[in-house]
Amino acid sequence: MIDQFLLGLSVVLQPDVLIYAFAGVFIGQLIGVLPGIGAITAISLLLPITFYLDATASMILLAGIYYGSQYGGSIASILLNLPGTPSSVVTCLDGYPLAQNGRAGLALFVAAFSSFIGGMIGVSILVLAAIPMTTIALRFGAPEYAMLVVLGLLAASLIGTGSQLRSFAMVLVGIALGVVGADATTGFYRFVAMPELADGISLVSLAMGLFGVSEIIRHATHHGRPTPRLNLKIRDILPTRAEARSLGGPILRGSAIGSFFGALPGTGAAIASFMSYATEKRFSRTPGKFGKGHLPGLSAPEAANNAASQTGFIPTLTLGIPGDAVMALIIGALILNGIIPGPRLMVDQPLLFWGVIASFFVGNIILLLINIPLIRLWVLLLRIPYQKLYPIIIVMICVGVYSHRTSVVDVVLTLAFGIVGYLMKSYRFEPAPVLLGFVLGPLLEDNFRRTMLIYRGDFLIFVERPISAGLLACTTALIVFSVYSAIRNRRPPAGLPAKNEH
Repeated sequence: MIDQFLLGLSVVLQPDVLIYAFAGVFIGQLIGVLPGIGAITAISLLLPITFYLDATASMILLAGIYYGSQYGGSIASILLNLPGTPSSVVTCLDGYPLAQNGRAGLALFVAAFSSFIGGMIGVSILVLAAIPMTTIALRFGAPEYAMLVVLGLLAASLIGTGSQLRSFAMVLVGIALGVVGADATTGFYRFVAMPELADGISLVSLAMGLFGVSEIIRHATHHGRPTPRLNLKIRDILPTRAEARSLGGPILRGSAIGSFFGALPGTGAAIASFMSYATEKRFSRTPGKFGKGHLPGLSAPEAANNAASQTGFIPTLTLGIPGDAVMALIIGALILNGIIPGPRLMVDQPLLFWGVIASFFVGNIILLLINIPLIRLWVLLLRIPYQKLYPIIIVMICVGVYSHRTSVVDVVLTLAFGIVGYLMKSYRFEPAPVLLGFVLGPLLEDNFRRTMLIYRGDFLIFVERPISAGLLACTTALIVFSVYSAIRNRRPPAGLPAKNEH
């Protein structure tokens, strides 16, 4: 494996291929900063280039756009509370409060460093464990995916900074929104008020509305946003020793979670970032700091989504199974070049396979070298009065949403979700669980119904299969632990009377 990886490095370090690697990650970062556009739009537009490029160079270019957008998505999330990509939604929860507290430079540095470490860990796992992780992924059937989604939905109630009951209610709202559109099994339309909703509500519209437009409305109703203090000295960008020590565990745990979910087809970076944040908050000794500018709450999801974007190529390249829409486009680019992805790709096309994997290693280093010097420039954006940014941000959101499906209805829905998001924040309902319920709801429905069809309605199948039973046990343990924690927190400390005693 190491020898093959060194062979891939010799391919990537050729001057012409290195230029394509740099162009891919640079374009990806710029695309990630623009809210709503995302890697899928950029790759769709650049797909015709694959006709004129070598297969290895075109794959390195498209892959660089994909994981480069993960870096760029955190920038708009931290500075403007606008998630550039769905996976950077969680970054808003702690990154934006850090920027409001005058620590935008520190937040950008931690996000870039966490992304780099997560990406490098993902590459290492991709090199050393591609075949074993593929074997594990092949053992996941419909029952395992259903139980995995149930565990994720339960963990989503831990994401919000307020009541877990309110967060769980928002998860249910997200599931209800995910039901809109054509039934994947029968093809019947459900809650489709107009033909434009036949394919369901756009994830981009929901994310941009709940997080982007709602934030603009909130600042406009409060007569603008106060200009935060700007610390542009190097020592203010770097974390203190205590802060640096607190980041090691979250980054490693986020990288592990991201690597696992990235290797599973149909999950991806967005789910990995949500799960890492929920895990970090649940096992933190100071869960009350999350959502208020807590560095572990920023570093864990950033490491997770970048690790997932690397290991997401495991099922794509070794099985020919796309993990998400972006990977489907990358498979299309391979097929356009006359290359069929699958188990024999590693044997038949070793230069392409290992060249692409080695490009992740080189691309992550390029992204870190690009990001660190630009931190001061990005922070200077906060000096622009927010009122002057309103029209620019709205135009960027509308262009990004419209370019996703070329639908005016999606733009109108984005504005409507913006109003809903503003009302939710006003009444202390968290929007993040809505988004995760929206993503995971259809996945749960599809896999549960598939399980019932395959096993003729036998519910015992969930405990008869080892992986499914293990996930069910984890879900049960999480419920028991949550109930125990709630009871313990309500119990008065020793020596103090209960609340109803006078």
